[in-house]
Amino acid sequence: MSNERKIINDPVFGFINIPKGLIYDLVKHPLLQRLTRIKQVGLSSVVYPGAQHTRFQHSLGAFYLMQEAIQQLAAKGNFIFESEAEAVKAAILLHDIGHGPFSHVLEHSIVRGVSHEEISLMLMERMNKEMNGRLTLAIQIFKDEYHKRFLHQLVSGQLDMDRLDYLRRDSYYTGVIEGNIGSARIIKMLDVRDDHLVVEAKGIYSIENFLTSRRLMYWQVYLHKTSVAYEKMLVSTLLRAKELALRGEELFASPALRFFLYHDIDREQFMSNPECLNQFIQLDDNDIWTSLKVWCNHSDCVLRTLSRGMVDRLIFKVEVSNEPFDSERIGTLKREIATRMNIPLEEADYLVIASRIERNMYNPADDSIDILYNDGTIRGVAEASDMLNISLLSKKVKKYYMCYLR
Repeated sequence: MSNERKIINDPVFGFINIPKGLIYDLVKHPLLQRLTRIKQVGLSSVVYPGAQHTRFQHSLGAFYLMQEAIQQLAAKGNFIFESEAEAVKAAILLHDIGHGPFSHVLEHSIVRGVSHEEISLMLMERMNKEMNGRLTLAIQIFKDEYHKRFLHQLVSGQLDMDRLDYLRRDSYYTGVIEGNIGSARIIKMLDVRDDHLVVEAKGIYSIENFLTSRRLMYWQVYLHKTSVAYEKMLVSTLLRAKELALRGEELFASPALRFFLYHDIDREQFMSNPECLNQFIQLDDNDIWTSLKVWCNHSDCVLRTLSRGMVDRLIFKVEVSNEPFDSERIGTLKREIATRMNIPLEEADYLVIASRIERNMYNPADDSIDILYNDGTIRGVAEASDMLNISLLSKKVKKYYMCYLR
């Protein structure tokens, strides 16, 4: 029995204790171990070479922070049953289990209309059957169907343990120090009022730093123009591969990737056909990279060019604008590339990509961050902060990207 407890040394938080029982069984489960083969920040390592950490590491970090949060909330007189504590820890450990290779790339290419959150829930329900109902309470919390709503907020909310870990972790591995939030301080300031998470007033500066850091990390790391261009290239590569496959052309691919390339699977099929989920859980970053390396020598000019660009880091040129790009200029670029490469004009669509990214960093209507004062009054952070321009953080920022073959 002594082997059923593990201590994992994490570079961000130090030693993480994995207790025996449900949590230990989840950590060693093949579906969670699959996340060791999926990078946390997708293709951001093209800009930040140190960003090689995995979704598994992030899941463990979020679990560690959940342990800390439950301990702090209980110490402040918020009664949490042991079964509830275990369930919310299981929920955060499994919150990213439905991610495919390179984060959201598959959602925009070969698996249409299904989000990673929905796949996470499907996998949790599958594991629950396999584990004779031991995840039932965790699933209720994950779906926000449990009567203690603040437990769901810890899993999915403005100050959830997911965000508190990924900002600290991604900042550490990218070296972008502006994202280094005070997660320990924020957790120590958490409390519950009327079944809603609140932050003690003396923690407001940590919240201001958190919101500012999140904004910086999105535009400096997650939506960095070079990372965006590299990701758009990968989406184009997979879409071109899928078009060729559905035409009947022979392509090298692992069995799991082949399944999605040679079948046109929409949301309804994915949700109703168990084989789709069976194949999906076989996919990780390695399936994609192995195929790209082989496709570098494919006879199709477009697939070959895109694959070589991915493997050899020949990244598309990218332009960013606050206004949509002129359609006439996009058309001219496509014609020039089609002529230069001697391909039909419609195939140049894979080599010139115009898209829009829209993001706001704080939406009080979604799940407000509330500040608790010593006299018991509660105010939203937008009202409580004398430093932050919350209206700026709440405003949707639109940026237009155009990526094209150099």
